[in-house]
Amino acid sequence: MMNLRPDRVLIQGITEPLGSYYAVRMKAYGTNVVGGVSPGQGGQLLDGIPIFDLVEQALPVVGRVDTTIIFVQPYWAIDAALEAIAAGIRQIILVTAGIPPLDMVCLLRKAEDTGTVILGPSSSGIIVPEKILLGIQESEFYTPGVVGLISRSGTLTYEVAWELTQAGLGESICVSLGRDAIVGSGFPQWLKALDEDESTKAIVLVGQAGGGREEATAEYIAAAIDKPVVAYFAGSHAPLDRRMGDANNIISYHMSMPIPESGTAQRQITAFKQAKIPVAKRPSQIPELVKKALKK
Repeated sequence: MMNLRPDRVLIQGITEPLGSYYAVRMKAYGTNVVGGVSPGQGGQLLDGIPIFDLVEQALPVVGRVDTTIIFVQPYWAIDAALEAIAAGIRQIILVTAGIPPLDMVCLLRKAEDTGTVILGPSSSGIIVPEKILLGIQESEFYTPGVVGLISRSGTLTYEVAWELTQAGLGESICVSLGRDAIVGSGFPQWLKALDEDESTKAIVLVGQAGGGREEATAEYIAAAIDKPVVAYFAGSHAPLDRRMGDANNIISYHMSMPIPESGTAQRQITAFKQAKIPVAKRPSQIPELVKKALKK
């Protein structure tokens, strides 16, 4: 089960360049970072955060951990994640991008067996504005509000958040799913969590061309989600013979040719409109559609 607002956080790979930088930012933002893990660096402190060699060494000292955030290198990430699962941590955010697909398949099987929530790889993490920062979200674009934001995109997420902030709607929580070809939890799981979240009054979904996940999500929203949902899709003006996204998506596309048109932005938009879910043509239109949906 998703923990939208974890209060005890561990950072694996805390001495990696990104890990050390964002560990300090997370703590300064108000996140309760109880410890960090980096093999060979145990016994040190980073901005008052104790560092351990292993997760199993950290937990007896720091106590319960709700979520771990992983910054380690791609080929070591599965070991870090499996170590966290073995220690009983049931929510993992993979900031690391480019984790080998077979490693992800193995990890997701283990996660399913143990009831562990995986967010990412290549996830920017989660932010609850002015309360909790988990990962590398750029906090200056967010302000407390009523709109839950779930995104597959990267920096486009900040543009959408800024539009909501400028419109006075703000965000209750923002979740970055990650952009790799194989990721853990997807739109349906987080939609369900936000649908049950008392602080969230409406949900904005930011998808991108590539794969059929968004089309299946439209059916799920129509069948299971009670709160108003507004969608936006990056790549809606891309030619049908061009694959949009990061390098992983483009390589996966060309290695699996030929494929049907399923997964193009236009097919995704059509699926959402058929499910009677408003779709913005541009990010600046999102606040207007959210306000309209909230009045119904």
